[in-house]
Amino acid sequence: MLENYFTVKREGSKEIIIQKSRFIGYVKRCETEEAAQEFIASIKKKHADANHNCSAYMIGEQNLIQKAHDDGEPSGTAGVPMLEVLKKKELKDTAVVVTRYFGGTKLGTGGLIRAYSSTVSEAINETGIVERQKVHMMKVKADYTLLGKLENEIRNSHFHLSSIEYLEHVEIYTDVISGEEDEFTSWITDLTSGQAEIEPLDYSYRETII
Repeated sequence: MLENYFTVKREGSKEIIIQKSRFIGYVKRCETEEAAQEFIASIKKKHADANHNCSAYMIGEQNLIQKAHDDGEPSGTAGVPMLEVLKKKELKDTAVVVTRYFGGTKLGTGGLIRAYSSTVSEAINETGIVERQKVHMMKVKADYTLLGKLENEIRNSHFHLSSIEYLEHVEIYTDVISGEEDEFTSWITDLTSGQAEIEPLDYSYRETII
């Protein structure tokens, strides 16, 4: 797992008009190539009457899967510029489709590159970007007499209290940014004078809107 990376929130779209042509940008988070291809196929089906449905995607922690398709536009004027926007914004697990309805005015090579790039940028801005940060779930098990103090201190710290389970002993689950586990453990130990059990659990990601 990466310590952190950027991707889009979930799914969104944005339409812009350039020289009477309609450009509709669609963006979606896709964690597999299959999901990206299904997304592209769904947009193509939705806009089967469009002149072009160009696409690009980057999948995987190391961006090992990168694809771009011009869908009938002159080679290199649509898919690759769209992919370059994803690279410039450092977005992972992201697929984009730009649907074009031709308005009668030819844009030329440079115009097409700018049109497809700007449509993707606008669609991404509309959808929103998040930073996914690797966190370690930590379970703090303690006596109920410590619940109020622990809950209050954790909520007022930079750590994220995820949930509380009320069992024979109270169990407080907290997301701790990867690399801060020792700091958290020492802090809780001092806070409870060693009266709490601290157990590291699974890793996951916490999302923050950029």
